[in-house]
Amino acid sequence: MALLIFFRWNKPLGPSLGLPTITPKTTEISSIQSTAIAQTIISTPLVTASQLANLPAIVTPIPSPTIARQPLCGGPNTMTILGVGSDERTAGYLYGMGDSIHVMRIDFTIPSIMVIDFPRDLWVEIPGISDHYGITHGKLNQSYFFGNRGMGYYDGPGEGPGLMARTLDLNFGLLVDHYLAVDAHTFVNIIDAVGGVDIQLESPIDLNVGEGTPDPKLYFSAGTHHMDGRSAYTFATDRFPSTFQRMIYQKIVMSALKDKLFSPEMLPHIPKLVAQFITSVQTDFSPSEINSLICIAQVVPSENIQVGSFPQELFKPSSIYDPYRKVYTFIYEADFDKLRSMVAEFMNGVWPMP
Repeated sequence: MALLIFFRWNKPLGPSLGLPTITPKTTEISSIQSTAIAQTIISTPLVTASQLANLPAIVTPIPSPTIARQPLCGGPNTMTILGVGSDERTAGYLYGMGDSIHVMRIDFTIPSIMVIDFPRDLWVEIPGISDHYGITHGKLNQSYFFGNRGMGYYDGPGEGPGLMARTLDLNFGLLVDHYLAVDAHTFVNIIDAVGGVDIQLESPIDLNVGEGTPDPKLYFSAGTHHMDGRSAYTFATDRFPSTFQRMIYQKIVMSALKDKLFSPEMLPHIPKLVAQFITSVQTDFSPSEINSLICIAQVVPSENIQVGSFPQELFKPSSIYDPYRKVYTFIYEADFDKLRSMVAEFMNGVWPMP
């Protein structure tokens, strides 16, 4: 029995990316019974208070290069994660676009976390689909759509996240170790499962701008607002006046969710939450790696967490003919060489933003 638990504990929960990586990979597995996952995760406790107390001092954000530190929480030295949030449209809309695109770099030795996001409207070369209807380019968010099972465009590993990862590598030189993709319904359900989130606003935000009849529920004064899942999703996906504003809203909601998840009253419930939603997301993490992520999230000092975006001035609004949809569509043009250079700094642990 112990061997069986160990076997499942170290098995990926979904298909691997099949990409070069600095993080050691375990053998791929297509699926695991959700009950077995739940039993395994719940039976393994989070990092305890005594374990936290015995961890090495981590008060200095950047350690001396002469001091070699061992990775905490059983993790590798570093790990890069592609996070994707897919959109929501009509009831018959089966395969979403990857509209929320975040990349997280975790250093388990310092420890530290860096996060950047990519505008969904970048026009990019999408590999591995030219044999299907001659499509070679599209928006970055379409790479996730084309890769999903059932679409018939992509035959490679990793499904939608796998094709998006390859697209990011081809266009920007970004290599990711793992992926985590969440659809709109799951996002809403996760927020509701933790009892909602509290967002902090320094100034008023009116989501009625650009809409028809004003809805008082879409006006948020400065201060603290409690949101359930549907309200948080509406807030995080508002696109006025641009996708960059939406990326800011997403950061606000994700920060509030992080604070809620790792609050003292919620920490004991995280294993059950993971078990509850593990089959509702796309990921190649193993239960063991999920446990390492939960652990490291508890020990990273807030000053060692950097969340940002590429400078907005790097992107120029434009339009191009989309052969898939057969319409002219809005895109962002950018200097990909400059973005590639900034991504290289990010991968080396250097915060690339000015």
